[in-house]
Amino acid sequence: MKTENYFLKEIESSDIDNIYKGLSNPNITRFYDVHFPTLEATKEQMEWYKELKENGTGVWWGIYNQKDRQFCGAGGFNSLDKEHKKAEIGFWLLQEFWGKGIMKEVMPRLFEEGFTKLDLNRIEGYVVSDNEKCKNGLEKINFTYEGTMRECEIKNGKTINVDLYSILKSEWNNKDKTSN
Repeated sequence: MKTENYFLKEIESSDIDNIYKGLSNPNITRFYDVHFPTLEATKEQMEWYKELKENGTGVWWGIYNQKDRQFCGAGGFNSLDKEHKKAEIGFWLLQEFWGKGIMKEVMPRLFEEGFTKLDLNRIEGYVVSDNEKCKNGLEKINFTYEGTMRECEIKNGKTINVDLYSILKSEWNNKDKTSN
């Protein structure tokens, strides 16, 4: 998959160093459900990516700059529910790529993949309520805020709120028609 400036490649076991670089950084994982302090521990995440694909419950891609082929981050779908035609979207970037518009450029390509190839009707995004940057980013790419799940998770021994966002296939189709 490609965008104007990036290409996406399905994550495979050989990507472990890139995944470790991101998911060992506390600034990146601050609002994320996982953190891997060692390369060895990152094998757990690599196994998760593999199981998603094998079980048909999701797929993730590495995001690379087309100019220098540099790894920028990862994005994809998990919790894929074929019966209800929905999945959860996830996305993270290495810190040096924050604020460069990558999410805004790559997410529409992920929508296209989700709504056409995976035949989804709904893409959901779950965001820790304190993660203002991510929430603002989702709103910029036309996700709708649906509500807050109060104290629904525990992270570092504290209860946290999680906001639910979504975009529907019909909304994506309408946006696509109005932007031409």
